Amino acid sequence: MLKLRDVIVELYRQAATSIPEDVETALLLSLKKEGKRSSAGRALSAVLENIRLARESSMPVCQDTGVPIFFVKMPCGVSRRKIEEEIVKATRAATRTIPLRANAVDVITDKNSGDNTGAGFPVVYFYESGDKRLSVDLMLKGSGSENIGQLYKLPLEELKAERDLEGVRKCILDAVYKAQGKGCPPYIIGVGVGATKDQVTRLSKEQLMRTIDDTNNDAVLASLEKRTLRDINKLGIGPMGFGGKTTALAVKIGANHRHPASYFVDVSINCWASRRARVAFKIQDEGSGGGNERG
Repeated sequence: MLKLRDVIVELYRQAATSIPEDVETALLLSLKKEGKRSSAGRALSAVLENIRLARESSMPVCQDTGVPIFFVKMPCGVSRRKIEEEIVKATRAATRTIPLRANAVDVITDKNSGDNTGAGFPVVYFYESGDKRLSVDLMLKGSGSENIGQLYKLPLEELKAERDLEGVRKCILDAVYKAQGKGCPPYIIGVGVGATKDQVTRLSKEQLMRTIDDTNNDAVLASLEKRTLRDINKLGIGPMGFGGKTTALAVKIGANHRHPASYFVDVSINCWASRRARVAFKIQDEGSGGGNERG
């Protein structure tokens, strides 16, 4: 498993120091819309310069290197325990060599572990895949944007939101309006709808791994994503909260079946520094790096 550990360290480096191409492209398009001389344009110019410098110097794009969240898809029969052990070892190595800021704090003692590992840290979600490939997706989730996420239970009288997709739209707009510029917009919005609180929070995080140009497989949800994005950008919050036409770059919605008595909506928000990366390879050639893919 030593090779896998090395691959995951490199995955950390990629995620921490280089913003995905689709996000950078969306920011460049937003700069054209805002104009370089506007407050929004100057904020976006600073963001894009930061991205350039981080990539060239191989240094983290943000001082808060966040909570590492892994989404691991693997064939049946592969040991989850061994993979998780390698992720923990890789996290310790990445913290030291990239370097990453130490962010894992013990809730009871209030002590920082110093290496980004601890109970439930990093976060690892496992999925079984139908092929022989092992794929590892990593998101470095900053806490500024994490703190402004919202969980809703519909119906909600204060928003006049019923148990329907229009109610979901109202929840998303409410979350972004409450966030204003606190989480470093332009935002990427991930939304989960379903039966239980834990289910929708995980589902909303999964949506943040989708690329900006990814189209929802469900036509109804695809339409809702586009409409809601337009509505968000009419709020005028703008890049870094300075006002403008670009409050969000994308809205991504996932939906599961729900119980007749429950309708939960979780809104997860990512800042402009949408740090995600992916690696995939055949399990018999684990750690070779073959098939390395960007998320």
